[in-house]
Amino acid sequence: MNIIIVEFVVYCLLILAIGYYFSKRSKSHSDFLLGGKKLPGWTLAFSERATGESAWLLLGYTGFVFMTGLSGIWVAVGIAIGIIFAWLFLAKKFMSETDKYNVLTLPDYLAVRFGEKAKIIRWLTSILIAGFLMFYVGAQMAGAGKMLFTTFGLPPTAGILLATIVIIIIAFAGGFISVVWTDMIQSIMMVITLVALPIAALIYIQANDLSINASLIQAGDSYNSWFGGLTGFAIGVLFFNNFSWFFGFLGGQPQLSARFMALKNNKEARQGSIVAIIWTLLAYGGAFMIGITAIAIYDQGSFHDAEIILPTMILELFPPWIAGLLLAGVLAAIITTADSQLMVVTSSVSEDIIHKTLGMNFTEKQLIWISRISIVFFGLIGMVIALVSESLLYLVVSWAWAGVGCTLSPAILLTFFWERYSSAGVVATVLAGLVSTILWISTPLESIITSKFTTFFIALFFGIAVSLLLPDKTEKIHSLSEKNI
Repeated sequence: MNIIIVEFVVYCLLILAIGYYFSKRSKSHSDFLLGGKKLPGWTLAFSERATGESAWLLLGYTGFVFMTGLSGIWVAVGIAIGIIFAWLFLAKKFMSETDKYNVLTLPDYLAVRFGEKAKIIRWLTSILIAGFLMFYVGAQMAGAGKMLFTTFGLPPTAGILLATIVIIIIAFAGGFISVVWTDMIQSIMMVITLVALPIAALIYIQANDLSINASLIQAGDSYNSWFGGLTGFAIGVLFFNNFSWFFGFLGGQPQLSARFMALKNNKEARQGSIVAIIWTLLAYGGAFMIGITAIAIYDQGSFHDAEIILPTMILELFPPWIAGLLLAGVLAAIITTADSQLMVVTSSVSEDIIHKTLGMNFTEKQLIWISRISIVFFGLIGMVIALVSESLLYLVVSWAWAGVGCTLSPAILLTFFWERYSSAGVVATVLAGLVSTILWISTPLESIITSKFTTFFIALFFGIAVSLLLPDKTEKIHSLSEKNI
């Protein structure tokens, strides 16, 4: 155990050192929030993947597969298709739109693009992002508590406090540039963990004459079925509930879209898409296999919390010095995602609200310090959420995914691909997504059809309907001139 502690300490010091080194490159507010368009495409791809796949993938999703069996594959399929679609069809569009409108954040882009209701759009999107992503940050810190409890027997509260300190220091030091470069290191650690562990588990299963198929049958009637043993309409519900993660990847997650906005050119975008797609296939294939092999190794009911399966397997299947390195990959997932989400919340407050909406003029240094103070403030709020919440990582992240990603994705898709989308339509999209998510997760309906599915289509419907009813004035003028011609 001593060697694991040493490796953890060395790893955290290394990450902090990298963050400090790159903090010197953040000379302007643009550098602090978006890297000043100076980062290579491959680093942005690693960062985007590490940011997108947090503690919920290593702890939440592996535990979910352990509890559901083969049907858990549809979560991975939906996410993988969403990631590939985003990198192939949206990344370059984000890059070009950022250059065209000279913006630093997703709310700023929507506000500048639809200027008639710019202030309302900034306020609504910033409130939406800050509100839901704070629970996402809290989920990461809760994940840190679970992992350190499993590894060292450390009280979850102490683990949450330690993770909070590291997370805040990295984001505070150098903003976006520090976060992306530390993400890159941690993204590599994550994928090594997700590839190495299922290989070790399969070797263990073979050596001990265990059977995955027999274990799936023994676990329960639904475990060895790709559709959970369901038939008819129930299959469709299960498919859409699991596949629905796809809808949040269509441009609506600001912590992911920021990486697209930071791309320099088409060459870097192509480079990034290759890295991101390969990473996704390896990581999700590995995470799924970890959950499946765990069913063969452990009996159902062996864990009071299924989300500690991955660190438990690492400690049991690897010698301590390797286990320490792989568990650092779990810590990596927590740190990268929490840092990126803190940066998104911070940018919404400092750039979209204080600088743009309230019109307060500050120097570049003052804006950076406002951002840093926001990082500390919201980091502490996330810590409090983690300390008082007992919700599952998978569930909390699912709600945040619906509230932010599945609300803003329709707004982005309509902005990119439908010329008649109006400023009133943007407001309607965000309001409909926000209200429907809160109402849906507060009722038993969430257990029937997930809000990730319903939020997307409710927000999409209201965005289209209100745009047709209330077009922008510029569109009306354009339509009249076309008739006169």
